[in-house]
Amino acid sequence: MDTMIELPALRRSAELAPNSVDNDARTVEVIWSAGARVRRASFFGEPYDEELSLDPAHVRLERLNAGAPFLKVHEIDTLDAVIGSVVPGSARIENGRGIAQVRISGRADVEPIWRDIQAGHIRAVSIGYQVHRFDISKPDGGRELWRAVDWTPFEISAVPVGADPAAGFRAKGEHHDCVLHRRDAQTSEGAPPMTEKTTPAAPADDTTDTAATEEITMPDDKTGATEAQTRAAETRSQPKAPKPEALDTEAIATRAREGERDRVSTIYDLAGRLNLERGFAEDLVKRGVTVDESRRLILDQVAARSDETRTFPHVSIPLGGRDERVTRRDAVANALLHRYSPTLFQLDDSARQYRGMSLLELARESLTNAGVNTRGLSRDEVATRSLHSTSDFPEILSAVTNKTLRQAYETYPRTFMLFCRQVLATDFKAMNRVQLGEAPQLLEVGESGEFKRGTLGESKESYKVKTYGRVVAITRQTLINDDLDAFTRIPAMYGNSIAQLESDVVWGIITANPAMADGNALFHTTHKNLAGTGTALAVDAVGAARAAMALQTGFDKKTVLNIRPAFLIVPASLELKAEQLVAQNLVPADSSKVVPQSIRTLAPISEPRLDAASETAWYLAASPNQIDTIEYAYLEGQQGAYIETRNGFDVDGVEIKCRLDFGAKAIDWRGLYKNPGA
Repeated sequence: MDTMIELPALRRSAELAPNSVDNDARTVEVIWSAGARVRRASFFGEPYDEELSLDPAHVRLERLNAGAPFLKVHEIDTLDAVIGSVVPGSARIENGRGIAQVRISGRADVEPIWRDIQAGHIRAVSIGYQVHRFDISKPDGGRELWRAVDWTPFEISAVPVGADPAAGFRAKGEHHDCVLHRRDAQTSEGAPPMTEKTTPAAPADDTTDTAATEEITMPDDKTGATEAQTRAAETRSQPKAPKPEALDTEAIATRAREGERDRVSTIYDLAGRLNLERGFAEDLVKRGVTVDESRRLILDQVAARSDETRTFPHVSIPLGGRDERVTRRDAVANALLHRYSPTLFQLDDSARQYRGMSLLELARESLTNAGVNTRGLSRDEVATRSLHSTSDFPEILSAVTNKTLRQAYETYPRTFMLFCRQVLATDFKAMNRVQLGEAPQLLEVGESGEFKRGTLGESKESYKVKTYGRVVAITRQTLINDDLDAFTRIPAMYGNSIAQLESDVVWGIITANPAMADGNALFHTTHKNLAGTGTALAVDAVGAARAAMALQTGFDKKTVLNIRPAFLIVPASLELKAEQLVAQNLVPADSSKVVPQSIRTLAPISEPRLDAASETAWYLAASPNQIDTIEYAYLEGQQGAYIETRNGFDVDGVEIKCRLDFGAKAIDWRGLYKNPGA
């Protein structure tokens, strides 16, 4: 028997897979359904089991593959609730699971959510779906099984946690028609199959209308159907009671026992799923509260504990294994990187099949794998479609450019990192760094004496992170000409320039000698970190500089800090002399020329940027673990070089954007010392 009812949109939970996060592409993979069997609240007063069929023929994926929205907790009333979208064409059914890839928005208000997804704090997601047809059966005479054999997932939402299956029937939204097909029901003799909404004829007083069609509109409020609606549904769906003389006493007793067992198990099951105390469920059982009334009381209890927190049954997420498409994409990227630099990027076994292919051949291969027929396409058409389609080729090029940039960025020598301290900035606002002074001296406390209070001296330095960036376009002509350098050497040059920019900013502080918060320059006689007379780099001069640093005092001008230098910083012109000075195996014949071990422990740092300011000046710096010197900061989540690619709009090709969020400032002058040299 087919029955037509009206249903609202339903909800069911799943989980994100944090191990599948792609930080550069801002994507994460999710299994949006595993077809698990879930207990649901029935329209007719009795619970049933719902199962989503994951037969590809039963699931309509058009809305997901068209770029369905990724929402915040099923919010549908505001555009701010859209925090991303399903990557077009990524939704699919594999091994009995529904899988999709979600790309997170780059809006500033979405960044906290993206960071929590990256860190694994947000794992639960929920799908919204419409069921167009249920196939209903009652296996082994137990609870009814409603199997969705025609249904449409239309949105995915990030949610805090998951649990109550009944919450799926309280979702806002339009109702839609759903056909209920009962396998064990028989159509009345002579009655045609029902495929549309009809009104059943009134049955005779002593017969059961088995072919009646129910038309039910689910409520949109949060309390569910009223008792009157529930009784009306039960009246329409239950057969009339037999005449008294036909009753079987034993059968009635058996049904009563089964009904009581089902009532008790349902109450305990619902309370357990929602993590309610067992005593609450025991009280409902002892008082003989009906299943429907228990559901209402349980939901009220949940609402009292957490204001409208929706929870759903979890779907297991595989933590191992890789998607074939991702594996193929990585193999192609590895083949291109190996072609760019065989010494830096070793060829993987999976990439050998792509080793001899040109860029245009790889573009054609990507289109073919995406289901695009490339037969008869010209070279220009292949290049254009591969850069503006749902194929993997833009992502492959993005991976290649990102890795070459990172490799060049990380190998560039940045000498300032040894004596400077790195921090992370949460935003672009000015950061105020407190320069703490010495702790107050302890005072003797006599018998029954009072502890006296002390204060910490402090000074304040301020700076903020700035953004540096550039965009370069790679056109389709690059693909046609098989110019791999455009995707490798250009990003590598970007990587070098970014590392050089960081060094320019930090060493610019040393050479520019900027003013500190007290109005004096970083290196100043008032700060006692500048030699009054320039002296050539030698044992005596270094010894005097060490003594000056050791005698630095706190803000009270009394407490001696005993700062010990750890680094000897020189321009390139003094590099050899500095290395000779701190050499460990050099023992001069003249004992007066012996270099003390304390000076030999200094680590030499040679920086060519210092030569432009002075070829004779040299410096001492303390370890940042002992005292602040210079601090440099990256924007949180954007440490170092960041590269992003997109299909070009102003140009016919791919645009590569390189960005650096970076800032630096001298925090304390007492950990640095300068001698102008001679």
